[in-house]
Amino acid sequence: MTSGTMAVHFGGVPRAEVRTRLQRAGVRLNDHAEILLQQPEFAASVGRSVVVVERSVAELGLNDGGTLSAIFSAAEARGLALVPMDAAPWIRLATLSQQNAPDDVISAHRAPTGSVTIASAPITDDVEFPKGFYLRVIGDVVWLRGYRCDASYEFGPEQVFLFAIPSRDTA
Repeated sequence: MTSGTMAVHFGGVPRAEVRTRLQRAGVRLNDHAEILLQQPEFAASVGRSVVVVERSVAELGLNDGGTLSAIFSAAEARGLALVPMDAAPWIRLATLSQQNAPDDVISAHRAPTGSVTIASAPITDDVEFPKGFYLRVIGDVVWLRGYRCDASYEFGPEQVFLFAIPSRDTA
């Protein structure tokens, strides 16, 4: 994705169809992503759209990094919103041409280089439960990965998040 915006249509199909589309596109999932995809949020819902935009933590004014709550608050203060959790697979399918990460480190208990974290409200505060998804391409393999962190974990200022641009509809 570039620094522009992107509209993504999501939902409206059964969970099994979402998985089939990910598989056909060659998208790999880690265990945390698998857990998230089993949640009620991913049951068939009415199709809808979201417009998303990338912002680094520093672009949100957090030059020293920040926790998820600080990042989400800074984004809200700039007119951005969280992305519905069930939009993540569709965003991954819309961004298959993401560039390869500069390294192939899968997990280092930090936000991986070259990743884009989808800013979504966590399903639970349980630190053992995945908080959300991030997008990454490693060695030309496209991933939709889930991640875990606690409330004190600080994302670096270079970490990129994907936020929703709220609809301007007044109807």
